[in-house]
Amino acid sequence: MARASAGARLHFGFCNLSLSHERLYGALGLGLAEPRVVVDAEPAGRVSVEAADGGDAPSTDSAVRDDVLGYARTAVDLLGVDGARVAVRESLPRHAGLGSGTQLAAATLAAIAVAHGEEPRVRERAPALGRGGRSGVGVATFEAGGVVLDAGHPTARFTTDRPADGEWTVPPVAARHDVPDDWRFLLVRPDADPGRNGNAEDDAMRTAIERAEPGLADRIGGIVTRRALPAVATGNAERFGAAVAEIGRLNGAWYADEQGGVYRPPVGDVVASLSASASVFGAGQSSWGPTVYGVTDAANADAAAAAGERALDEAGVAGSVAVVRAAEGGARLTD
Repeated sequence: MARASAGARLHFGFCNLSLSHERLYGALGLGLAEPRVVVDAEPAGRVSVEAADGGDAPSTDSAVRDDVLGYARTAVDLLGVDGARVAVRESLPRHAGLGSGTQLAAATLAAIAVAHGEEPRVRERAPALGRGGRSGVGVATFEAGGVVLDAGHPTARFTTDRPADGEWTVPPVAARHDVPDDWRFLLVRPDADPGRNGNAEDDAMRTAIERAEPGLADRIGGIVTRRALPAVATGNAERFGAAVAEIGRLNGAWYADEQGGVYRPPVGDVVASLSASASVFGAGQSSWGPTVYGVTDAANADAAAAAGERALDEAGVAGSVAVVRAAEGGARLTD
């Protein structure tokens, strides 16, 4: 039996969506300690996905089980082994802006590989699993955690449509920094429809790229290099929060027509409320949402959690609030 366990990730935004620039995408994000995905696997004569002990774990969810079954079959083919018996002990909320697809795919591959005594080689094999087609943050945080800036893809290669699964490489890591121990991250997840995914996401991205104003990319690039990365390198949570919040706001301008505003409803109301709290140094929408993040620190964690509850109340929606640490390193693989 082997186990792969990996934390969620935050996606602060892309550096460029304009076809006028040399490289497309280039994502900034961060690995979280929790919530987590945990996948167990053992060698078997065929591929199967079983309910976890107790019967109420996420692997009993049909959508998760279908996803894992597909990932497991691909992993078995890639590894050249007969099969695997797989169980999902914990999973992330699907399409909530926390990287559930990439973390589940990578964890499934890694657990099966370790169970068979093979190297997972997640970065190399992720494209065959349909991961890393735009952002490389999920794969990079699975590998090593931290704040990650990926280098994006050559614009001439990707244009408005990504290549078919397996016909790309995961963007290389352009910069990575460990997250200071006293930083914390507020997660506010309104009860709202899932974020864009699948064909709907592809269509939205195609439209955004066709309309993308290139000047936004120049502004975002300056914030990333002169504000966000220096802030994490020097351990300044306040400046980091302000920088990633601005990056998210500018990204939202690219997607405004697709999601009904700079932030998708009701995220905008939650972000506005959090931004008024002195305990939250910057807030924004992770990926397509609906998860809202807030940057804070250990000294302000309780006040930030209270601000999250207040933000949901003011937005008139139910939801969940948590304050979590950044991941210490990448995924944990055990045999």
